Amino acid sequence: MSLALILGIAFWLGAWATNTLVAGRPFGRTLAGRIFVPVLFGITLLVLWEALVRAFAVPTVILPAPSAIAGKFAESTGLLWADFVQTVLKGALSGFVIGTGAAFLAAVACDRVPFLRDGLLPVGNFVAALPIVGLAPILVMWFGFGWQSKAAVVVAMVFFPMLINVVAGLQASERMQRDLMATWGASYWQALWKLRLPAAMPFVFNGLKIAASLALIGAIVAEYFGSPVVGMGFRISTAVGVLNIELVWAEIAVAALAGSAFYGLIALAEKAVTFWHPSQRT
Repeated sequence: MSLALILGIAFWLGAWATNTLVAGRPFGRTLAGRIFVPVLFGITLLVLWEALVRAFAVPTVILPAPSAIAGKFAESTGLLWADFVQTVLKGALSGFVIGTGAAFLAAVACDRVPFLRDGLLPVGNFVAALPIVGLAPILVMWFGFGWQSKAAVVVAMVFFPMLINVVAGLQASERMQRDLMATWGASYWQALWKLRLPAAMPFVFNGLKIAASLALIGAIVAEYFGSPVVGMGFRISTAVGVLNIELVWAEIAVAALAGSAFYGLIALAEKAVTFWHPSQRT
């Protein structure tokens, strides 16, 4: 057994013991503790990954070491930033905002007009089941090879999950509460703003978190079917073609960091808005 593997296993066991100790103490239930435990766990996985790759001399084309990926990341920051802007900021984020915003407005319309809800939701389930690999080429032909077609794919992916969650959330308030609002003479919009929309917030944020994951996946996959010479999906497909595997993993790292940060921001907003909900109590 090589020294690298021995050190990796020793680090793993030490980090495991530390995480177990911290998680069982009051510090583990604080914000700092909830950050420390997953960070240490992630570092442990990277160290063990490095040790295994070095100990068994795994070829780079199969699995590069984290140090090699970090080196490629450091020397390609300009390229990675351009891809991040094209895919995440232009394609995924714009599609996320348009898709979730339109879904929210459509959900309010469905709630206001039951006939629209009965007609739209079955269609939404049908469209949500369409495979992205079949939908993306069509939207690329419709909207061109720029970020607009990627945003259109994202809109198609996030619209109906968000719509279904918001429609369910608007029904979450109790019947007695709605009757009480009607007794007080509240209009539909007053009841919506004061009662039903606050009660729907956990469902709204659940839809936003689902949409955040789908948006990044949709934008990256859509770039496989046509894009300018920039973008994370374009870069991954071309890098694989020339066996530049370190660059592929660097792009994957950027996507993982961007997706985690986006999800974390939504989770923080959810905690601030739905502080009253039982799921947010500690």
